[in-house]
Amino acid sequence: MINILLCGNKKVFDGALTELISITNKTKEPVNCYIFTMDLTRVKPEYTAISDRQVEFLNKVIKSKNVNNCVQKVDVTDIYEQEFMNCKNENAYCTPYTLLRLLADLIPNMPDKLLYLDIDMMANGDISELYNIDISEYEYAAVKEKYGSKLIALDYINAGMLLLNMKKIKETKLLEKARELIRTTKMLFADQDAVYRSTTKKLILPRKYNEQNWLNRKKTVICHFCKRMLWFPYPRTENYKQWNIDEVHRILKCHTFDEDLNEYLEWKKDAEKENVY
Repeated sequence: MINILLCGNKKVFDGALTELISITNKTKEPVNCYIFTMDLTRVKPEYTAISDRQVEFLNKVIKSKNVNNCVQKVDVTDIYEQEFMNCKNENAYCTPYTLLRLLADLIPNMPDKLLYLDIDMMANGDISELYNIDISEYEYAAVKEKYGSKLIALDYINAGMLLLNMKKIKETKLLEKARELIRTTKMLFADQDAVYRSTTKKLILPRKYNEQNWLNRKKTVICHFCKRMLWFPYPRTENYKQWNIDEVHRILKCHTFDEDLNEYLEWKKDAEKENVY
């Protein structure tokens, strides 16, 4: 069983759908996916939890690949409010939903090994290769951040993919320390900085497990559709996600996931008919 953690609100449905299609198309092992979500309409009206109907639809999709696959919704609203309400990083560079992974040690019955993935990722290979890496002596495994490892620190990590050893994390109190930083210290890359600063021992993995730049490499296992620099015809940043299919083709020149994305479009039609959105 591969245990995955995703986080987000109602608007991440397309990301979860595309990502889970790509993952379950390429692994034979059963996938158990937790989705941490919350209602935070006190901050913004659109910050509503992913709906039960959306989770049911995601379950239907991945169970069509393997009947043992499963998606579980975990509403962490109360825990988030206890830990982070009105904290210094609640309005950081990303939404407050990026902070939800920092609550994983507070949720009962979570597995000892957990693969956290940002919602803007796609599997280009069998993620069991990543999940089965031995991290028994480490709190987590991660890939270096493409810009941060040059500008901040040589071992600065991208927290979009974290292979978490929850048993070790509870021993070292990594997430507990990270939450304290979130509450007390304003940071540029809030959740990512908090994890990095709180780390006791991590395993740095090859970039193929969180490729943040070149999306067409055949050996890549996980592609990350994160913000990046484009230099032509003029220098600029872009932030196209995998479900922005036209831009992925036209601007990013990426056709790596066409089979997955074509399937996504078919499922999306069903989702629209069933009023899942």
